[in-house]
Amino acid sequence: MHLLLTGANGYIGLRLIPALLEAGHRITALVRDRRRFPAQEFPEERVEVIEGDLLQPATLPELPDDLDAAYYLVHSMSAGGDFAEKERRVAEHFTAWLGRSSCPRVIYLGGLVDESRELSPHLASRRRVEDVLGRGEAALTVLRASIIVGSGSASFEIVRDLAEKLPVMICPRWVATRCQPIAIRDVIAYLVGVLEVPETKGGVFDIGGPEVMRYRDLLAGYAEVRGLKRWFVPVPFFSPKLSSWWLYLMTSTRFSLARALVDSMKHETVCRDERIRELVPVELSSYPVAVERALSRIAQNRVPSSWVDSLVGGSLDPRFLDAIQVPQHGVFHDRRACRLAAPRDEVVASIWSLGGERGWPSMNWAWDIRGAIDRLFGGIGTRRGRRDPVDLRAGDALDFWRVVLADRAAGRLILYAEMKLPGEAWLEFAVEGDELRQTATFRPQGLLGRLYWFAVLPAHWWLFPQMVKRLARGG
Repeated sequence: MHLLLTGANGYIGLRLIPALLEAGHRITALVRDRRRFPAQEFPEERVEVIEGDLLQPATLPELPDDLDAAYYLVHSMSAGGDFAEKERRVAEHFTAWLGRSSCPRVIYLGGLVDESRELSPHLASRRRVEDVLGRGEAALTVLRASIIVGSGSASFEIVRDLAEKLPVMICPRWVATRCQPIAIRDVIAYLVGVLEVPETKGGVFDIGGPEVMRYRDLLAGYAEVRGLKRWFVPVPFFSPKLSSWWLYLMTSTRFSLARALVDSMKHETVCRDERIRELVPVELSSYPVAVERALSRIAQNRVPSSWVDSLVGGSLDPRFLDAIQVPQHGVFHDRRACRLAAPRDEVVASIWSLGGERGWPSMNWAWDIRGAIDRLFGGIGTRRGRRDPVDLRAGDALDFWRVVLADRAAGRLILYAEMKLPGEAWLEFAVEGDELRQTATFRPQGLLGRLYWFAVLPAHWWLFPQMVKRLARGG
């Protein structure tokens, strides 16, 4: 089959592509910027990449005439603000765009909902997207999932953060809410499987794992797999806002995402219709097995996608990916250069390994303090880490930076700061000839921005010279 895949750079999309290729399908992948898509990892003759922004219909290209089905995997929950309105518009634009083709079918991954209760903004938005897609000419297949357990998923990373960091955990009332977690491997199996079963065309199906659990059980189950002793203290009077701040401060999630998740956790997400198990038989993974697989992938640094890598989850305007040259006017610079003291490949490798668990080569404690200050003022801090310890590509999250350009062959890396700042900041590395050039650039906003730059200059005088020297030594 020839398939259209939206959200191809997303958490689900990057994991679905290999499964679809293994099943013998051909893919047209829609991305906002092809430089962020790892096209080199897939056969060119079977994966065609097209560019377009579903928020801007004028940018969408013509669709192929021979599409057999389209996957709609676009979510905007982590974008903050009025994400529900954004999701509605994106779904409407997609439906109108697809309507110009002869594609007969759409497959959508949504969230489990309890129709008998007033839904949270997140779940209501998922339901509204279903309605919009259902009004299109193509037959709609909906798979509704609860918590997805897999390396890199927002829900799993929150569970991991809490269980790893907190020997004693306070338990708001929502931790007693029931859910039906499902392994990412099984989600992918269902997404691929429905293509081959005509009876699923036009249907709505609940998908879940073999166990119904409470959110507290997710934490306890993770701790058991890891061999950790954890204690839970019930706190009956803990408002959703306080719960959101607790998740925000204790985990790597943004506050907007934490609030959306907490609001949704008041609702049971349990399968009420399990027809899918007969139509698409999948050997479901138990929760402990799903956790073990996720931890194995993390330990082997084989996480193909992560929720923090989505540009919609960060403050970086996608237009910055076209601004390969860092601004030169109205900015302050801190420029450093050092002759290479190690082979070029070793120097480039050391630059491509910055941040994450390895940390930074100069005054790593200062970077940690800066991240903690950022978290205190509502920023993202350094807890996002990085997707891979040695590989970087445009769009990746790197602590409180976003990778704008990662040209390893040219030895050039540009990072854009997503921390709370009275201005905009870039950090650029370029290996040119036998020299490493390191440039910190700051574009201040008003007087406060200028005061900030001069306030941090003493730290720059110590930090940046040492960093460029150590990187030039390949360390």
